[in-house]
Amino acid sequence: MQHNEKGLLGLARVYFKKEDYPTCNVILEDLLRKNPDNLEVLILYAKSSLHEKAFTTAIDTYKRIMEIDPSFKDEELDGELKVGAKFEINDINEEEEISLFIQKPEIDFSDVGGMQQVKKEIEIKIIQPLQHPELYKAYGKKTGGGILLYGPPGCGKTMIAKATAGQVNARFINVGLNDILDMWIGNSEKNLHHFFDYARKNTPCVLFFDEIDALGASRSDMKQSAGRHLINQFLQELDGVESDNNGVLVLGATNTPWNLDPAFRRPGRFDRIIFVPPPDLEARINILRLKLQDKPVEAIDFDTLGKSINEFSGADIEALIDIAVEEKLEASFKEGVPIPLRTKDLLNASKKHKASTREWFSIAKNFALYANDSGLYDEILHYMKIKK
Repeated sequence: MQHNEKGLLGLARVYFKKEDYPTCNVILEDLLRKNPDNLEVLILYAKSSLHEKAFTTAIDTYKRIMEIDPSFKDEELDGELKVGAKFEINDINEEEEISLFIQKPEIDFSDVGGMQQVKKEIEIKIIQPLQHPELYKAYGKKTGGGILLYGPPGCGKTMIAKATAGQVNARFINVGLNDILDMWIGNSEKNLHHFFDYARKNTPCVLFFDEIDALGASRSDMKQSAGRHLINQFLQELDGVESDNNGVLVLGATNTPWNLDPAFRRPGRFDRIIFVPPPDLEARINILRLKLQDKPVEAIDFDTLGKSINEFSGADIEALIDIAVEEKLEASFKEGVPIPLRTKDLLNASKKHKASTREWFSIAKNFALYANDSGLYDEILHYMKIKK
């Protein structure tokens, strides 16, 4: 590299550190016109373009770097732009690719304490059709379909989804955002299609999408076309335009159903929507017993304790136990032996932790009262004992 080029590259680095990415890129583009294969310049250009949110430029530059040096590694660029842990389907056989994602849940509804109303709705809408497909076929109805589980965070939506799969002895595929979203243009849609393909080949199968609002946010709120393309692909997969979705149950979970694109709620898609409230008394007692079973305890009054934490989610119950444990540890250090947890310890801890569900309900109440023409959120009002 000539002396003048080094000076300009140094100047570009100064602008990069100052987070003045547009000026940095102007200098780098001028250098690349003179020497398009300069790795140092290309690497900085890819990073600066990434920070400027110019993803297409960053990807193209990254590909050029890989052509010049196939062994190139960079934590920031690899994490944001490279396929990374994802794989090419053609590189592995079908049996291997399926085993990467599919699991057989070891739980069913008997392992879910309480939540009788939620289980009853799923039983009627999902389990009976899957267990008696011949009856539905006689009436020209298909088994499977889509269900949206919504409610406050930490209230067991994922557990209900797994238990549903276990109840009908179906395969279960838990699809995470990182398994779908990809910086390469078009790859997110391709990844989504592969998951639906896995499910169709292995029916009965439950496809579970947690935080589905992150994949299916309203298209009217999106500035980038890539997000809209992914939603359109999702809707096509749900419709089974080119494939048969019979025997495929798609479960989505969200804390914010009002952020989901309305097109997802049309017939044949997520047309069945189930409210998953905070655990009821039976469920809270069940969670308490489960979380305390391996800890030193003495004379726990689970009924009293369960009634005192009415609005607590499963995550809140775990948090209050942690608070009680930390306080007991301090006393145990002095005694030199574990001091058992008692009811009063847990009751005191519950007063120090506020139920996280309260904030969710304060937001949800507004949607239920003022954006609920279709009655979608009536269950929220019923739970809160509010008359519209």
